[in-house]
Amino acid sequence: GNRAGGCRRRLERREARSGHGELVGTGMAEEVYIPDALADVPRDRWPRHVAIVMDGNGRWARKRGLPRVEGHRRGGQAARRIVEESARLGLEQLTLYAFSGENWRRPADEVRFLMEQLRRQLSKERATVLENNVRFVVIGRRDRIPPETLAEIDRLTADSAANAGLVLCAAIDYGGRQEIADATRDLARRARDGLLEPDAITEETVAGALYTAGMTDPDLVIRTAGEMRLSNFLLWQISYAELYVTETLWPDFKEAELHAAMRDYASRERRFGGLGPQGGPP
Repeated sequence: GNRAGGCRRRLERREARSGHGELVGTGMAEEVYIPDALADVPRDRWPRHVAIVMDGNGRWARKRGLPRVEGHRRGGQAARRIVEESARLGLEQLTLYAFSGENWRRPADEVRFLMEQLRRQLSKERATVLENNVRFVVIGRRDRIPPETLAEIDRLTADSAANAGLVLCAAIDYGGRQEIADATRDLARRARDGLLEPDAITEETVAGALYTAGMTDPDLVIRTAGEMRLSNFLLWQISYAELYVTETLWPDFKEAELHAAMRDYASRERRFGGLGPQGGPP
């Protein structure tokens, strides 16, 4: 549709050197887009997997005297921007906390709107996802998601399964504790049935039983709207992730803020529990 064509034209304008960044040859047929804000950051210092807690839609609307659903609508536009930019940047994975298990406690009208918005957005952005080689996956429980929304999720997941570019992972009806409980239940069943020796269970065994089995752990977790908490998001997977909190409300989160978070990430020394250079050799 027109939205997909717009995305393609934007990519072509950037390829013509737009002033927002430039394309750098990699010695292969593929070229890599590097925005000016990251031009001096070595590529191996970029995060490969970015996860975002998209917070502040309601506050954004309230500040403007608008209904909460308008904040969610604008939040959907922000998500589209950041997905497109992540694909351009060549990130391996972007995980978005789209709907938590706790979000079912919100007013019924708001929940209905969020589920319908999700269905519409997946349908509308389908061409963009496929044309940009994005692979769409979902983590979370399925049993409470409305059938129409679930059908759209499954359609896009199946149609994009062979794509080899950005993995776009949407956490829908997701909770970190619930994920660990579900994994524990699965491992217990396998042990009961004689398929798994309890003494043989390792961290890798547990990771393989999570919704995220086969995915890399996030390198960088971004939280918008200034909240200094994890909100039950990827509790196992972000053990060593770098956290970046911004006061920006999610509907106002733009490409430049993603670049700023990536710059901040690149400046940090990741020790994974060991000593850095100041502490002597590992």
